[in-house]
Parts: sequence; structure tokens; C-alpha cells
Amino acid sequence: MSVNNVDSALSAYSVQSRQKEADAGSNSDELGRDVFLQLLTTQLQHQDPLSPQENSEFVAQLAQFTQVESLDQLSNSFEDFTGSFLSNQALQASSLVGTSVTVPTNKTLLAPEGIVSGSVDVPASTGNLNIDIYDSSGSLVDTIPVGAQPAGEMVFRWDGAYAEVNGELIDWQSSQDSIESGEYSFIVTAALDGETTQLDTALSANVNSVTVGSDGELTLNLAGVGAFDFDEVIQFN
Repeated sequence: MSVNNVDSALSAYSVQSRQKEADAGSNSDELGRDVFLQLLTTQLQHQDPLSPQENSEFVAQLAQFTQVESLDQLSNSFEDFTGSFLSNQALQASSLVGTSVTVPTNKTLLAPEGIVSGSVDVPASTGNLNIDIYDSSGSLVDTIPVGAQPAGEMVFRWDGAYAEVNGELIDWQSSQDSIESGEYSFIVTAALDGETTQLDTALSANVNSVTVGSDGELTLNLAGVGAFDFDEVIQFN
């Protein structure tokens, strides 16, 4: 087989391989690489050792195959990583169901014989802080007169009859004979600079279910609260 014949075959092969690469999948790439290596071996066997042929086209074609193969390997590695990541997210999601989390909201569900935990950030010391509690119809059912509070985080717990503030049971009892389980809203106000100011509230809620998005993001479906992104969780209780 002459060198010219090999070069002609290579030229025809190069044109055909480019067309095949545009239309074919990974199996065609593997077949093309095998044929290319056979042609390269044939040229090396038949060229004149004293006057070797230019191999620029071979080198370019070999570089192209190497690049395609590297991209395929990178793509496969990324797909494996993505699958592993989504599996880990799903496992993490399943472990959250039934737990309690704290999210930025002013409403939540009081379960039978349950306790609602909450927190507020008091921007400055106040001599009068109140927690107003409303039922699902918007009616005021109770007011907890907390009184003076320093600047900083204030945490509270409420079971429908009694309340704790910063870990201590306060001298207060519900004015209601009984508080039914259900959805309640908490409006916390404080006297600041001579004005009554509503403070942002974070409350506890139970995780009913978790949705894993196609991008791996978790959405928590909370009892009495609704859907919250995983990144919005302030605390896992």
C-alpha cells in the first residue's frame, strides 16, 4: 500500500469522520477512533524512514479524538456526581420529616398537647413588650404581657395555658378556659422611641414532607405554615 493511497484514504476518512461526529453518538466516536488508529499505523509502516510524511493532519485528528474522549469522561463524571448529590439530598430530606424547625413566620400550628416556640430580635431595650395571639379567624385570643426586655434575642414558649420567656416561666396564665389545637398567629410589639413597633417573629413548625427539586434544592412543607426553602430554616429544633 503506497503512502499516497494512505494519505488519500486519510483525507476521505477525515471528511467522513467529521460528518459522523456531528450525527452519531458515543458508539460512533469509539468506532471512528479505532479506524483512525489503524490508518495511522498503516501510514507509519509504509512511509519512507528517510523522508517521513507530514503528520499534522494525524496530530490534529488525534487531538480531536482526545478532546472528545476527555469531554465524554468529564460529562460522565459530572453525571455520576449529580446522581450522588441528588441521592444524598433525598436521604437528607427523608430524615427531616417529622422534625421541628424554626423559620421566619408569625403563624404556626399548635398541636394537641404541643408547644409553640418562637423568637424575636429586640433592636433596643424596651420597657413594654407584648405578644398578641390570634386564632385562624383573626380573633385575638390572648395577650402575653412580657414587659421590660433588653436588646437582643428573646425566646418564648407557649402551650396554650402558660408561657416561658428566655427559659423562665412568667407570672401569666391564659384568660381562656381552654385553647384548642389549630393555627395561631403571633404579633410581637415593643415600645421603642415612644412608639409601638411590631417585631419580626420566627416560630417553630413541624415538617410534614420535603420536596426535592430537579436541581437538588429542598422545599420543606411545614404544618400550619406552608412551604419554605431549606435555606430559610433558622434552626433545627
